[in-house]
Amino acid sequence: MLPSKDQVLVVDDEANIRRVLSAQLAREGYEVHTAEDGERALAILREHHIDLVITDLRMPKMDGMALLRHAIEIDPDLPVVMLTAHGTVDNAVEALKTGAFDYITKPFDQTELRAIVAKGLRTRNLANAELGLDARAHVEGAKFGIIGDSKPLQEMYSVIERVADTPTTVLITGESGTGKELVARALHENSSRRDKPFIKVNCAAIPKDLMESELFGYERGAFTGAVNAKPGRFELASTGTLFLDEIGEIPIEMQVKLLRVLQESEFERVGGIKTIQVDVRLVASTNRDLKKEIAAGAFREDLFYRLNVVPIELPSLRHRREDIPLLTQHFIQKFNERLNKSVAGVEKESLELLRQYSWPGNIRELENVIERAVLFCDGTNITPADLSPEVRETQTPSCPPVVSVSIEDAVLSSDGLKEQVRAARTRVERELIVRALEQTAYNVTHAARILKISRKGLQLKMKELGLRDREEKPDA
Repeated sequence: MLPSKDQVLVVDDEANIRRVLSAQLAREGYEVHTAEDGERALAILREHHIDLVITDLRMPKMDGMALLRHAIEIDPDLPVVMLTAHGTVDNAVEALKTGAFDYITKPFDQTELRAIVAKGLRTRNLANAELGLDARAHVEGAKFGIIGDSKPLQEMYSVIERVADTPTTVLITGESGTGKELVARALHENSSRRDKPFIKVNCAAIPKDLMESELFGYERGAFTGAVNAKPGRFELASTGTLFLDEIGEIPIEMQVKLLRVLQESEFERVGGIKTIQVDVRLVASTNRDLKKEIAAGAFREDLFYRLNVVPIELPSLRHRREDIPLLTQHFIQKFNERLNKSVAGVEKESLELLRQYSWPGNIRELENVIERAVLFCDGTNITPADLSPEVRETQTPSCPPVVSVSIEDAVLSSDGLKEQVRAARTRVERELIVRALEQTAYNVTHAARILKISRKGLQLKMKELGLRDREEKPDA
């Protein structure tokens, strides 16, 4: 596997803050980039595959709010954590409603910083299992930002149109990679709440002991490290939409409190006595079978029926194969722009292979396959040779011949197979790296961005494979 460290960008006009944050994050094992203002930070975002940003709110040239807006335009799934002084907490809350992931007040607590960064990176990694389109984007063959016109999608579009502009709770179900967040955004964007906050929480990314404070907030002194009061996600989403992704991960003891909020529209912060009223439209999603969870005692039946007022089930890609050509063409256009390529389409044989493949990773897997194919394609159209091995080897299942082997032969064969797998992996890694380097004229920084690994990680892998770094050592 290609080595990779999560890359964190620290943005602050105070050199001492940059130095302290960089040292702590480096000790945690992250690769750290720094910038003294928003303009420099934007340049780094375009040059590197950044996984998380920590930025001050008040800076010269470009402040944290402007940087936040630009950053989520470049990468909608990028977690941005705001640094704020005590007097600007209201601005930080506004940043959360705009799309920031979280905020930390100065002077910051190291334990709190560690927890927020880890949670942000977990959320990003889990978001990579879903479809990365923008519900507000206007792309060919799309409705509500969702590409496809198959019968299952037409039925789903009809439900979205009916329930979008209502306060009704919606439960979205479907496998990972089918685009559940996309549907949640479509419901919000097509409602009268479209100009209000859309707050999303990935319940799988939050430690169980922090779930209550994450959803409902906490008062100062409620627990160790609670140096200031902080609003929860329900408060932030008031008058707007709260999207609870992977709601099946919420611990059962928290489900009672969640049910109360849905029924009464009120709650108390952790450590607080004041009852807070909210007006929130809730959309939830899960890839679990909640009825089985109920039978196992892991999910409350009353909460399920409160959530499941309007169910929307997303079809897997293998159940909407007629949409594969549209999706494929969209991803080709997307990666032509990103990789500076000019691929026109796919050959008939390649398209047939794409249609036959089972797509366990759904649309996200298709996106990754097309990115690789566009990178490898040297002609006008994607050929079967440009596709990944698992797609290329797609074929109609047949009964394999019965073969008799001894235990000794099986062990020898197993060892030989492992060696073949290692050799094949090395060949694929080398081919991927060489192609990326060629596409970027051996610019290691840009190649690392295409490969989605750190620049240092790419240099180490190049050294391991005996590939010369022409960027730093140009030919004479």
